[in-house]
Amino acid sequence: MGKPLEYKGYVAVVDVDVDSGMLHGEVINTRDVITFEATCAADLMKEFQDSVEDYLEFCAERGAEPEKPFSGQIPFRTSREIHRQIFLKTRQEGISMNEWLNRAVEKALAWSPARYEK
Repeated sequence: MGKPLEYKGYVAVVDVDVDSGMLHGEVINTRDVITFEATCAADLMKEFQDSVEDYLEFCAERGAEPEKPFSGQIPFRTSREIHRQIFLKTRQEGISMNEWLNRAVEKALAWSPARYEK
């Protein structure tokens, strides 16, 4: 699988239909349906961008707020014991549970914010 396409925060993946020779793309980080297709890789990004722009225009015409990908909020459930351990650890370190969880996730992903800032 290749690298996903990204435009204005919307992320898309592409499949190849070998029989028709078409490239079919779909935005994966919104509940709304945004699709696009192209006959060659050279046209793929333009078709993706056009589809996102069409979606944003459609929302504006309806007076609807377009769905924003990645709100930054993730519902998280865990056991009472893990919750207690996280709480105790954050108190010892003098940071919020949110900050502690962010650091734990960043470490697990080997992620650095500087790598993704544009």
